[in-house]
Amino acid sequence: MDEIFTRTSVRDYRPDPVEPEKVELILRAAMQAPSARNQQAWEFVVVDDRGLIEGLSTASPYAGPVGRAPMAVVVMGDRDRMTVPQMWEQDLGACTENLMLEARHLGLGTVWIGIAPVQDRMDRISDLLGLPGNMMPFCIVAVGYPREEPVPHASRYDPSRVHRNGF
Repeated sequence: MDEIFTRTSVRDYRPDPVEPEKVELILRAAMQAPSARNQQAWEFVVVDDRGLIEGLSTASPYAGPVGRAPMAVVVMGDRDRMTVPQMWEQDLGACTENLMLEARHLGLGTVWIGIAPVQDRMDRISDLLGLPGNMMPFCIVAVGYPREEPVPHASRYDPSRVHRNGF
């Protein structure tokens, strides 16, 4: 899984659209994530409309890169399918990471824009996309072909942070 070690945040993209088959693959990967009690309460909005992308790029002070991407995926939790509601953010975190790793595998770049639990950001996305009340926006993932080949981070492994059988 070289993608774990080479994935990095991409904030500038070529205008080329992402092929539908690649969109499906990244969503398939997202839905393979583990979830508490297998609740799988995730939902996705794939956004490639320029006006909506511009709107998403203002949903958070950190969402500017979304406006430079040809598409974005809004990852959401469905309250109506949550059997373990206190775990929804953990489930969607795993789901989002899977999406980003598959995107890297396919030669795409991504950047994760955190939305939840900041209510005004969640409300902005809900309003922009006309989401029903049971949908809770979790994050936006900008997706596209990187303008430049991403340079992976140096190893982040730090053995001083590993403890055995207690701290």
